[in-house]
Amino acid sequence: MIGISKLYCGTVEPSDALRYGRRSKELPSHLLQFSADKKPVVVWNVTRACNLKCVHCYARAQEAGAQKELSHEEGLALIDDLARFGVPVLLFSGGEPLVRPDLMELARYAVKKGLRAVISTNGTLITREKAAQLKEIGLSYVGISLDGMEEVNDRFRGKKGAFSEALEGIRNCMAVGLKVGLRFTMNRMNVKEIPRIFDFLEQEGIPRICFYHLVYSGRGSNLVEEDLSHEETRAAVDLIIDRTKDLHDRGKAVEVLTVDNHADGPYLYLRMKREGNSRAGEVLELLKMNEGNNSGRGIGCVSWDGSVHADQFWRHYSFGNVRERPFSEIWQDLSDPLMAKLKEKKRHVKGRCATCRWLDICGGNFRVRAEAVTGDVWAPDPACYLTDDEISQVD
Repeated sequence: MIGISKLYCGTVEPSDALRYGRRSKELPSHLLQFSADKKPVVVWNVTRACNLKCVHCYARAQEAGAQKELSHEEGLALIDDLARFGVPVLLFSGGEPLVRPDLMELARYAVKKGLRAVISTNGTLITREKAAQLKEIGLSYVGISLDGMEEVNDRFRGKKGAFSEALEGIRNCMAVGLKVGLRFTMNRMNVKEIPRIFDFLEQEGIPRICFYHLVYSGRGSNLVEEDLSHEETRAAVDLIIDRTKDLHDRGKAVEVLTVDNHADGPYLYLRMKREGNSRAGEVLELLKMNEGNNSGRGIGCVSWDGSVHADQFWRHYSFGNVRERPFSEIWQDLSDPLMAKLKEKKRHVKGRCATCRWLDICGGNFRVRAEAVTGDVWAPDPACYLTDDEISQVD
């Protein structure tokens, strides 16, 4: 996760994270990516059920929930363990988390236990009453997926009217004072929508957006040919940087992030160097704190059936099940070879990743994407768009 607005527009300085000792439990949510202890943010896919049929769904969500989903009591036990372990954020996802009948009770319990509770949703089920409930519970944030304006988004979601329903959900959240942001997954089918999405953010007064790079997982595995080329990715990231700066220059402090391609960090720094930006050194320091991809270390996933994964995209490999052992125990058990290597993955990456000057900043990028394309989990991430010169040159 690369905070474009934080880094390029200077809304965060290295001293901001250092002031809290870089401890996950102490840091405000907007500084969590700079923590030193990397206690994992946990994504809990509370159900596989969903009311939509998104073409790029990593969970391969379906209309009916999967069998053997964690019960309410098992969910409470999971939350107890995560709280004791010091997990800073619990992200309720799916499928569509709002389909699960006891989501409100689970989220309320997580907040009561001291966790920051957030949800990732398609937004179509958030009525004004539901938004008020989520606000009353103490939910920290609602991330709503939109992959374009009406025509494009509805095609992605597999349902006509999904955009208008999500827009109503966004407005309902904002009406009750609940922080809401957008999630946009970039690919060739929607990359031209980025300018319109920025216009939409400004028009609606939405304070946050995350631009996700495509990950080849779940139904997203069918979209490899629709992923952006390296040149298209660079153009998209530059556009995001430019539009973010334009907003901030006009006093509209929207938080803008890019997610799931940690080449964005070095790319942003190199652009700032070329521009002679006096903050480039501070940005480099913050990128070192961020440490790049943290699958299996700073982020983890619990599936609907209790399986524990390195992140929400790595569903084909489980380290264990919370029905048999607590998450905290599974997460720290280095007897699993993959878990042990992910904790120190910079020692195991191959090819251009192994000799890249940005390895400490990027963290080797997305291992699951490398495995999907090459069959080798330690091969270079094919979505890394930095040139050979950019990864070898010295300041």
